[in-house]
Amino acid sequence: MKTLKFITLGLLFIFVSCSSVRVNADYDKNVDFANYNTYAYLKSSIDKAEISDLDKKRILRSIDEVMSSKGFAKSDNPSMLISIFTKERERVDVYNNAGFGWGWGWGWNPYWGMNYNRVYTTPEGTLFIDVIDAKTKELVWQGEGSGYLTKDTNKKDERIMEFVSKILAQYPPTHK
Repeated sequence: MKTLKFITLGLLFIFVSCSSVRVNADYDKNVDFANYNTYAYLKSSIDKAEISDLDKKRILRSIDEVMSSKGFAKSDNPSMLISIFTKERERVDVYNNAGFGWGWGWGWNPYWGMNYNRVYTTPEGTLFIDVIDAKTKELVWQGEGSGYLTKDTNKKDERIMEFVSKILAQYPPTHK
């Protein structure tokens, strides 16, 4: 029974950790963010993002939706510019079958015992969203979100929205 609880807890932990997005933000503490109420995209940075055009559209639609819900409006004469860039890497996880205990077999071959490792790779991505002052062209806020990516086209919109909404939940910053 303890083994079943341990396995269930382990699977729950893996499921939760796979679905979560880790976020962080940094900003210029000398900036009054109340001065920013309109935005536009910095086209040159959007064009440089090394992702598919479909994923770029998904990200921009998600940003538009979140910014609109926060009361910001797109404008031809914006007070801030939004830039994005991405990074992707393969996360490698090695699982040992420690549940079977030590001493089974020789440990070099799964056919001669139970001491062997399994290696899993999962694509992990990081999305950076930058807010740039439109007049000075200086970076004033940067948010980043990292988490597992999906290749399932039916889930991409939802996953990208999760990244964007969690990152932009920290914008505008509250001075403490």
